Amino acid sequence: MLFSLFPFATLLMFLLQVSCFCFLKVNLDGRVSMKHRLYGHQKPVSYVSWSPCDDQILTCGVEEVVRRWDVSSGECLQVYEKGLVGSISCSWSPDGKYILSGLTDKSIIMWDLDGKETDCLNGERTLKISDLQITDDGELITSCEENRILILDRESGEERFIKEDQVIVSFTLSGDNNFLLVSLMNEELHLWSIQGDIRLVSKYRGQRRSRFIVRACFGGYQQGFIASGSEDSKVYIWHRGLGELIEALEGHSGAVNCVSWNPANPHMLASASDDRTIRIWGLNHAETKSSSHIHYCNGSS
Repeated sequence: MLFSLFPFATLLMFLLQVSCFCFLKVNLDGRVSMKHRLYGHQKPVSYVSWSPCDDQILTCGVEEVVRRWDVSSGECLQVYEKGLVGSISCSWSPDGKYILSGLTDKSIIMWDLDGKETDCLNGERTLKISDLQITDDGELITSCEENRILILDRESGEERFIKEDQVIVSFTLSGDNNFLLVSLMNEELHLWSIQGDIRLVSKYRGQRRSRFIVRACFGGYQQGFIASGSEDSKVYIWHRGLGELIEALEGHSGAVNCVSWNPANPHMLASASDDRTIRIWGLNHAETKSSSHIHYCNGSS
């Protein structure tokens, strides 16, 4: 199940069926209500990206098109496509004025908001299954080989690389743009510093992954924690600095393939599973004064 937690407000967006997405609103008391159902994609949606201002969202169908949606109304504002070439990932420019997408021909294309192509990076710049992110300084980050990540300065043309010994499953950029969290085939998470000289900072172990794409995220106060889904139906949480496993949250009955930490509420974490549920995790209010561990779920049995 693919989903994304809305920054600066408690909104969830998740895949309801092959061609339908939903916006859900999560209230402070944990109650969930439907906001929008979004129709338009002809194939499963594989990628979601929120705009810098959080008022719009991009969705990318599997080798299909990119659609831009208005969060308030649920209206599709624009469709982005390039001939018979499909899209596999999408992202916003830091100023929110341009859309970037990795294509099935391994190129990366840039459109303005009206759908006019403004740039195209040809060559083997991305993979068939690939993440695509952009720093506030405009550096483009993408998987260029199974075990290598490209960090490209679009203005100077300078290329830097993160090279792993294992196949890369997914990656995510920290909020301050200084670190990249990489999920690997060998069931490890690697934290890389990408400011200046690239260096490996820490490793996190414990989650299980053998068949599916499992995503991890930064979160908590000042993004001091790391969370990851796992194929053993648990959500794993580590202390970012110490590298210690803090919690293995139980509740799902299928592989947990996506997690998202609420940037506006450091005590709220969402997880999506192949059991077709989304769980919202948070503090037990009766214990907030004595415990900082996150281990309660409003949907647990």
